[in-house]
Amino acid sequence: MPAPMHEVVIKGCEERFDLVKLWLADDEDALLAERGPEVLGVATGGQRKLDGALMDRLPKLQIIANFGVGYDSVDVTAATERGIVVTNTPGVLDNEVADTAMALLLMSVRELNRAERYLRAGRWPAEGAYPLTASTVEGRKLGVLGLGRIGETIAQRAELFGMTVGYHNRSQKDVPYRYYPTLLEMAADVDTLMIVVPGGAATHHLVDAEVLRALGPDGVVVNVGRGTVVDEQALIAALRDGTIRSAGLDVFEDEPRVPQELIDLENTVLFPHVGSASKPTRRRMGELVVANLETWFETGSARTPVN
Repeated sequence: MPAPMHEVVIKGCEERFDLVKLWLADDEDALLAERGPEVLGVATGGQRKLDGALMDRLPKLQIIANFGVGYDSVDVTAATERGIVVTNTPGVLDNEVADTAMALLLMSVRELNRAERYLRAGRWPAEGAYPLTASTVEGRKLGVLGLGRIGETIAQRAELFGMTVGYHNRSQKDVPYRYYPTLLEMAADVDTLMIVVPGGAATHHLVDAEVLRALGPDGVVVNVGRGTVVDEQALIAALRDGTIRSAGLDVFEDEPRVPQELIDLENTVLFPHVGSASKPTRRRMGELVVANLETWFETGSARTPVN
């Protein structure tokens, strides 16, 4: 285990395996030299990059069990080349992340965070009712970038709020939503962009200045995928000059550092990457990490492999 993880993972691994806690080593290189040749599995929470160089120091490594749906901290190509299976934790956090996404959407469209600040500042009795918001959620057109498990769960919730749903994926799916072959085409046709794709080279800055311009002045961007999917500087400029209306973000390019420009903008809703951050959900995620390791060593197959 390269870095501390949820107590369920630590306890589960300690009960079932000989757990090497790399982060406690006084001399990491010495510990890797001593214990690395014995290591068969890695449990990781994404705090440290697992690249080919580290994998080569674990010559018997068979499985990397990742805590979270996103696994961009793991070089999956390098793992696959070495015959190492990589797993993640899908399914158990879909509802939690979808709820967070809808909260960001509602707050961004209805300015609910700004309305709360208005009340807390004592402005209601002094200045009267908070101004009417220019838009509402019902009737908006939602474009989902990445219609996986979480994306579909968000789409189902959006329908209940009276939204029309479309999506862009690498390939079309058998779902009752309009498919857009390109992101730019979808952005030009919707007014709300929901980002649910993972990070990595293939999605880096996929949402750029051109996409934001296509979204338009009533456009709202919500990101619960990865911060690297959005060109953050282009987003700041679009929010500042009115290219789009607002943004709700749970993820950022350089976490936990958030640009002061985003913080200073009134038309942003910013969460500190809390999409799945409830105790019940994180516990289920931790249990799935341990289950992947246990199943692999018992049967030779993992429950939720990604490669």
